[in-house]
Amino acid sequence: MELLARVRTCLFLERDVEQAAHFYVSLLPDSRIDNVVRPDPNGPALVVEFSLGGAPFMMLAGNPEAQSTHTFSISVLTDDQAETDRLWDALCADGGEPGRCGWLRDRFGVHWQVVPEALPRLMSSDDPEQGRRVQEALFTMGRIDVAELEKAAQGD
Repeated sequence: MELLARVRTCLFLERDVEQAAHFYVSLLPDSRIDNVVRPDPNGPALVVEFSLGGAPFMMLAGNPEAQSTHTFSISVLTDDQAETDRLWDALCADGGEPGRCGWLRDRFGVHWQVVPEALPRLMSSDDPEQGRRVQEALFTMGRIDVAELEKAAQGD
């Protein structure tokens, strides 16, 4: 088995790794399936290597005790509210679960952060009060709302 990337993030799922990888690469530009390993040519994939937004990942199938937690998540920086909404809706669909502050769990059990670029930009202001207001607004959100962040930044 030839693995393509020397360093990559490995996600361990119980099953459906090929289905998950195909779903993930459909969401972001510069994403692709790089390699699928099937010990039985007629069986399910054991390993899927893929690139997600240019970053290398690998999924490994087979551990029924594998449980993802929010302490490890895939974080996607989005350009705007439209992209945030598109990814949030796709990842929450078909059994995914929304969380707080931009976190969610998808239908495969993988945790994600969908973060509009406005959040780090507005929180890293030279005005500490602005950062505090933006953070307080964030704490009230599930899906991040850029207009509400900008409103908080202005002190409205």
